Amino acid sequence: MKEKLPNLILKSLQNVLPKGKKNIGLHEPTFKGKEWQYVKNCIDTGWVSYLGEYVNRFEKEITKFTQVKYAVATVNGTAALHLSLLAIGVKPEDEVLAPAMTFIAPVNAICYCAATPHFVDVSYKTLGVDAEKLSEYLKKNTLIRGGVCFNRKTSRPIRAIIAMHTFGHPVDLDSLLKVCREYKITLIEDAAEALGSYYKGKHVGHWGKLSILSFNGNKIVTTGGGGAVITNNLILARKIKHLSTTAKMPHKWEFYHDQIGYNYRLPNINAALGCAQLEQINRFLKKKRNLAEKYSKIFKDIEGIKVFHEPEFARSNYWLNTLILDKNYISQRDDILKITNQNGIGTRPVWTLMNKLPMFKKCPKMNLSNATDLERRIINLPSSSFLI
Repeated sequence: MKEKLPNLILKSLQNVLPKGKKNIGLHEPTFKGKEWQYVKNCIDTGWVSYLGEYVNRFEKEITKFTQVKYAVATVNGTAALHLSLLAIGVKPEDEVLAPAMTFIAPVNAICYCAATPHFVDVSYKTLGVDAEKLSEYLKKNTLIRGGVCFNRKTSRPIRAIIAMHTFGHPVDLDSLLKVCREYKITLIEDAAEALGSYYKGKHVGHWGKLSILSFNGNKIVTTGGGGAVITNNLILARKIKHLSTTAKMPHKWEFYHDQIGYNYRLPNINAALGCAQLEQINRFLKKKRNLAEKYSKIFKDIEGIKVFHEPEFARSNYWLNTLILDKNYISQRDDILKITNQNGIGTRPVWTLMNKLPMFKKCPKMNLSNATDLERRIINLPSSSFLI
């Protein structure tokens, strides 16, 4: 009798993952560098808030690694997204495009600006924004007036698009940027999951006018909670840093703020952790790629699933390894999730599509057939660097 798919997947995972570890999370941090040394230095010196040597050092290390000119460290990736939208001039009643299949952070950030999320579909090839499908949609549903793209149906300006590099896999940036230029839409790269991912040999973050990173506890490099805006535009970098420090004008003792600002700077103690983590990133990336290759080998002959691989134009960090169920096996998704989690192996489905959430149901959207299909078929696997 043929063994059922959920049991085959469980056994395969048990053969790959470390023996003796009772509960294996989806993505857990690794602390084997100078984390304690740097954090203790913050405590010993008393420099634990956003003023301190590690914040500047962390920003410099980010720019060195990504080769993007400027970095502003923030308390989290959501704050980085919010600042990015404000910096490019997103206003109330504007619309901002975002993939329906995404973590909620970019959509929340749009709403923080009192703007309206406008949901777009994703590609089977990248799991991120489908540039070709988006182009066809914008052609039929928008008009350009005075150098601004307007939604024909709502008459609101479409100001920007937040394109996420899903699970660390870069979107087709050249094609997407071409669409953005044609329709006068500003590109923001959501690289929260993509530190260490490359598009055509260059680190992600160079195509968007602004790009963001996340250093949450479940990311490849963590600061506990943290993020950053990266950009090659000095004016925008300065504007974002000013906004992130409550828009306080520099002065030794006076408190004068020239606009509404935000307390969004990353604390020094978190940056210290990040500095130690960044020193190990190449080792983390190598281990994660080895894990991805091991998953590919062990699952390749199992009927009903395929392992998602990086697009041919990209080198992914494989933040989260991903199984895609064949359409005939969709009904077994929940059984796979149940049996793996019951056996201490943290698997998960993709996020509920944003357009299905109660607060976003009335938001404008294009045809979301790809995202709707993929939502039923994706299963993420444990992907921590220490698993191999």
